[in-house]
Amino acid sequence: MERYIGLDLGTKTLGIATSDSLGIVHPRENFNFEKGNYKKARERLLEYLNDENIKNVVIGLPKRLDLTEGDRCESVRRFIDDMLKLKGDIVVYYVDESFTTIEARERLREEGLKEYKIKKIIDMMSAVVILEDFLRNKQNGTKK
Repeated sequence: MERYIGLDLGTKTLGIATSDSLGIVHPRENFNFEKGNYKKARERLLEYLNDENIKNVVIGLPKRLDLTEGDRCESVRRFIDDMLKLKGDIVVYYVDESFTTIEARERLREEGLKEYKIKKIIDMMSAVVILEDFLRNKQNGTKK
């Protein structure tokens, strides 16, 4: 099975998860950067793509409740457009990330983590949820 990297991009963090050759998703990193310094986040992503030889990127789009796209979606698309200028041989999949943070927080609470610890890794866990949902939908032949 092809490998994928899942991303949850915020204004100060980049949640990263990867899948292995069996399609199992692993949390990798909650990468912190200065607010708005997407260049630093792209550099970190580029390291993963090159080191892990991953060609498939799954990134969450933070749509509004009415499923329209706002400024945050525009920021995510710009981040990927700039990434494609650096590494044009990747395939990008955009997925609706609505409610992934809620699911990620519930999972972490079930594991017994306290809120201060959850805040440190929530975007990484959201990336896990985004990637798991994508792979499950891909396996079932549905698109989100």
